[in-house]
Amino acid sequence: MHTVDSLNRLGTETAFEVLARANALAAQGHSMINLGIGQPDFPTPQHIVEAGIKALRDGHHGYTPANGIPELREAVAADLESRAGRALDPGRVLIVPGGKVTMFFAITAFGEPGTEIIYPNPSFPIYESLINYTGAKPVPLMLKENDGFGFKAEDILSLITERTRLIVLNSPANPTGGVVAPEEIERLAEGLERHPDVAVLCDEIYSRILYGEHRHASLLAYPSLSERIILLDGWSKTYAMTGWRLGYSYWPESLVGKMTRLAVNSYSCVNAAAQHAGLAALNGPQDEVEKMRQAFDERRKAIVNGLNRIEGISCVEPGGAFYAFPNISETGFTAKQLEEGLLEQAGVAAIAGTSFGANGEGFLRLSYANSLENIKTALDRIESYLAEHRTSRTASA
Repeated sequence: MHTVDSLNRLGTETAFEVLARANALAAQGHSMINLGIGQPDFPTPQHIVEAGIKALRDGHHGYTPANGIPELREAVAADLESRAGRALDPGRVLIVPGGKVTMFFAITAFGEPGTEIIYPNPSFPIYESLINYTGAKPVPLMLKENDGFGFKAEDILSLITERTRLIVLNSPANPTGGVVAPEEIERLAEGLERHPDVAVLCDEIYSRILYGEHRHASLLAYPSLSERIILLDGWSKTYAMTGWRLGYSYWPESLVGKMTRLAVNSYSCVNAAAQHAGLAALNGPQDEVEKMRQAFDERRKAIVNGLNRIEGISCVEPGGAFYAFPNISETGFTAKQLEEGLLEQAGVAAIAGTSFGANGEGFLRLSYANSLENIKTALDRIESYLAEHRTSRTASA
């Protein structure tokens, strides 16, 4: 059989591969602590679950509109208005089965051979995978540890050429936990006025998971950019609904009809009961969201402090999401070597920084979406593993 070459350019998401290997080792009797997968360890809040069950019992078993049920699109627009500080049109909301759909739609809509797409590096690996799939040139925005893995507006603006079609932004960020300062978002908005043909995909899936003095800022707040901003968000991280496969996007008026037609051609519509659960999430109490955020914050402090006590490791404090991205360059291991060693010998699942781009060498991603007890045990195992290998190297020398 002869398939298209573009399929060979697709990458993957290593976290799922590490999860499968960790589960296999656990099934063999090995003690395993998983700090690899980016998934809240909390159950979906009960009132949301009940709304999904009620929808099934009420007979919501059929197709829905391709762009989502009207009441959910209205609720999404209302929720986004609090972020944007201006009125938004529910007709530009597209309900999708998970955040990756928005990435796929946006990147394939703008990427083709001869064009360029700017994306952060290190970052969620599907960005670069899809850019390569389209044949566009991936242009990395190199995120720096000494900037807290945020970025400066001029760093992005300096990368724009006449071939640039799309910029991908992610704040708070996976895998680093970096948060872009509101003043940099404002400078970027001003700078983009000089580049009217460039669209921006804003991945804001972690926008509700912030810590300390960090505040979220969105380009959706700037009316002058309204016809160029694509917003990606959903329920997975905020409401612990990863398995419900429910996301949403907000599109320029000129694109929403085309994206809805693309939805018709691919998945038809989103699960009906899940949409009613999503409505309950947005319109219902937000207490559980805040409880989860506070728990993540406590774990964040514990994991950062613990990592910084381990010889050979240093870790900047993440401002959002639920990931630590420690620098492991002084351990003597490459990122992939340490990922493999911790998994196979220490019983700790973590993800090599290189799984998120070449700029991730020398780093490891640890998800603190796990209990404090497990995090502390994992830190002890990491410290013991590194100490043992330092002793072995000293003895062999």
